[in-house]
Order: sequence, then structure tokens, then C-alpha cells
Amino acid sequence: MIGKLPKNLLEAFLETIPIEFSVLDDNDNVIAWNKHNTRIFKRPKNVIGKNVRNCHPKKSLHKVKQILNEMKNSKREKARFWINLKIGDPPEKQKILIEYYALRDINGVYIGCAEASQNITVIQKLTGEKRLLE
Repeated sequence: MIGKLPKNLLEAFLETIPIEFSVLDDNDNVIAWNKHNTRIFKRPKNVIGKNVRNCHPKKSLHKVKQILNEMKNSKREKARFWINLKIGDPPEKQKILIEYYALRDINGVYIGCAEASQNITVIQKLTGEKRLLE
């Protein structure tokens, strides 16, 4: 990253971007997430410090383990997938994009993983173009 952000500006930025994320350390422990009150995939605060294996549904857990192992072994840098999920009130089908990114230090050593999720339903409906301030 070029430049440094003061902590308050960094926190404001991370809460404002239209992506919710979770961060794992190199031992697969959940260490942080943003958008706590508005998350698509809600979780209790006591998940902090716990292994991600305790936070995923059993039906997808083997895939999460595989992705993390491949990242640790430098066989994968990211994983992207999307699901249809009913959310809202009343619940309506939404397209959710989920991406995992390997986090590496300046020497390329695996130091963790970022999981990013975003509701892309509205983005998929964009057509034509809209210029700045139009």
C-alpha cells in the first residue's frame, strides 16, 4: 500500500466499502470482520479468536478446508464463487458473490486469509452507462 491511513480513517473506510469481509490468521482463527450489524452472514462476537472450522456449515466445511490448505501450500491465491440466497424482509432471492484471498507478507509467506462477500444483485442489473453526477 502506498501511504498510511490514520486508524479512524481506515476503520471508516472498512465499514463504508460495499463489501463485508472476515480475516483469518495463519492458524485459521477469525481475528476480525466489518459490518457487524448489517452482515449477510451474521455471526456472534464470541467467534473472534475461534477457528473458522467452527463457523461454517458442515456441508461446505470440507471445501473451506481445501481452499485454506491450497493457499497455505501456495497452490491457490483466491477462490471465487456465488450463491443464490433469500435475504431481506420479505425474503427475496439475491446473488451473493463470495471470494477468499490468500494474505501474504512481503516475502510471499502465507499469513492469513480474507473472505469477502457482496450482494451483487443490483450490479448484475446495470446496463448502459451512467457518468459521474448524472
